[in-house]
Amino acid sequence: MPRFFLKTVSILTLATLAACSGSHEHSSSSPDSLQSPHNAALSTAAVTEENLSLAENTERYQDQPDQPVKSVAQEPVSTFSIDVDTGSYANVRRFLTSGQQPPKDAVRIEEIVNYFPYNYPLPTDNRPFAVHTETIDSPWQPEAKLIKIGIQAQDTAKKDLPPANLVFLVDVSSSMDEENKLPLVQKTLRILTQQLRPQDKVTLITYASGEDLVLPPTSGADKETILSAIDKLRAGGATDGESALQMAYEQAQKAFVPNGINRILLATDGDFNVGVSDTETLKSMVAEKRKSGVSLSTLGFGMGNYNEDMMEQIADAGDGNYSYIDNEKEAKKVLQQQLTSTLATVAQDVKIQVEFNPATVKEYRLVGYTNRTLRNEDFNNDKVDAGDIGAGHSVTALYEIIPQGKQGWLEESRYQKAPTAKGSKNEYAFVKVRYKLPGQKDSQLMQQAVPVGSKPLDQADKDTLLALAAASYAQALRGGEYNGKLSWRDIENMAQKVQDDDPFGLKSEFLQLVRTAAGHGGTSGPLVKE
Repeated sequence: MPRFFLKTVSILTLATLAACSGSHEHSSSSPDSLQSPHNAALSTAAVTEENLSLAENTERYQDQPDQPVKSVAQEPVSTFSIDVDTGSYANVRRFLTSGQQPPKDAVRIEEIVNYFPYNYPLPTDNRPFAVHTETIDSPWQPEAKLIKIGIQAQDTAKKDLPPANLVFLVDVSSSMDEENKLPLVQKTLRILTQQLRPQDKVTLITYASGEDLVLPPTSGADKETILSAIDKLRAGGATDGESALQMAYEQAQKAFVPNGINRILLATDGDFNVGVSDTETLKSMVAEKRKSGVSLSTLGFGMGNYNEDMMEQIADAGDGNYSYIDNEKEAKKVLQQQLTSTLATVAQDVKIQVEFNPATVKEYRLVGYTNRTLRNEDFNNDKVDAGDIGAGHSVTALYEIIPQGKQGWLEESRYQKAPTAKGSKNEYAFVKVRYKLPGQKDSQLMQQAVPVGSKPLDQADKDTLLALAAASYAQALRGGEYNGKLSWRDIENMAQKVQDDDPFGLKSEFLQLVRTAAGHGGTSGPLVKE
């Protein structure tokens, strides 16, 4: 059971016990009396009032255990799908800015690391992206090194994007009748509408107890009509999301643009309560529909009943992105500043496989990507789905490794001694990346070695330091098991060193979030204990 549910159950139990204690008569003069009925009522009221928002909380998150440490002698190969979602970062921000500690399972390290744009060099050949690596001394484990794998996709100007066929699928059920839900959805869709070109077209579908085609395919040149339809949206009714998804795919197919962008944008809190609401069933449906060439991105809104478990997983199944919109600034980031990377795909089914050299590496662990792990045989299987990368996107992955001869996390085995390693002493690992060009069935391969050697932390480039600060922050929010002796002050210092080149204020906001979590920003104390 996710920890957030446990907290809710505990609060409800506490309130119930307090109420029960107040229901028995006690003599105020009796030394055995714990509290008077009046005090019991006050106690119950205090528990109920203070924790009302938590007691009513039904937010759902997928279990996200930490990646285990692996022995190179036993498992030298690690395979995973890339992830360009960023929803976890904004959702965690929502918790911190409201004075709450985020549930552990809400903190996905890779989404927090990949929230930021990185200045990795663009590809210089005809490849859709370039792969870069850097190795530094780890601040988490004294004997460890950190290998950063950075992917930078080629960029595309908005004017050069292919025509877009977009379906706005908007939840207008009664659960969306809050300021941070439907009104924020409307602001978000207005921002996207202003980016449309005459060759783009938009369909607007709403759903509650039933689904409604509010606006048939309409040219981006007719912004007034689109904006008027968005402004008229009102909330009310139950939530039949599955039927609405079916209708959205049907409408997307009717307006399908060959060699164009064909995408559904689902805006909801994910609280499906009519029809099919099981995440696995919805994933299967969306995975089947993606074969038609229509992708699905999800935009999450609200709190209290938010179903992030479903939102993230169906976006992954639909070859789209998952974003959480907690304010208008985030809406502008996703659908204005990063519009091309949000909508235009340059490579599909991108998989990374790293083979560690047993001659130089003893142990390793992948930082994050818990629900993106693949079987090793999936790497060469072009039928296995993986993440897509958009124009201008950067993707970062971190491995922490223990070199041979150094003390690691694992105990030495009494009987299963590691065999004598044979191989080059000049390489830590060999990185392979598979991808498909959009619309193609056969994958292509990129590969390169990671040389032995590392930079001291104070010589790491700014991109690596930013990724490290973000990963350290995320690990601390998850309990800090792998942060070693790294303190919140150390994380703050790392974040402070990367504050230059911040046109949209993302890094300065990140620094403030670190301070908020650490209790250094004028709060009453740390939300997350060290």
